[in-house]
Amino acid sequence: MCKKEKYINEFEDSIYGFVEEQKQYVSTENGDWTIKGFIDIYKNIFTISSDTKIVSKILEIHIFPEILKFAGKIGYKIVLAEHQNWYPDITFVHKKNEEIKFALDLKTTFRRNNNSAGFTLGSHGSYFKDRDKSKNIQFPYNQYTGHYCLGIIYPYRL
Repeated sequence: MCKKEKYINEFEDSIYGFVEEQKQYVSTENGDWTIKGFIDIYKNIFTISSDTKIVSKILEIHIFPEILKFAGKIGYKIVLAEHQNWYPDITFVHKKNEEIKFALDLKTTFRRNNNSAGFTLGSHGSYFKDRDKSKNIQFPYNQYTGHYCLGIIYPYRL
């Protein structure tokens, strides 16, 4: 097994375990979400609307501290995309070997009547064609050891 394959296998095993742990973090035993709204400085509580952009952002913010802990636990630091429309959302960079980088894009969609809406997988910008360029991407595409999407599917009504 080549050295990169070892990193890939370790990262994949770790990310699958992370996903399993997150099921308990984001929802109760009966499937209810652990976040029901947000609070302002005056202690007013607001329920989450069904606007998919709001729900998606809240879910991403909710699991972000868990992603930070996960990265540290498996020996990686994270680099966030410098711009909102850059790929990927998060880059995992190995602390001991910075040549090892994994792209993680966070994707959310909703489920209604046991069917889920599709995920938008991005613009597939010029970085797919010119893999050594850095336009709209955190690091050139060819510097990544692997590319992953973390899909979060939530009920239409929280």
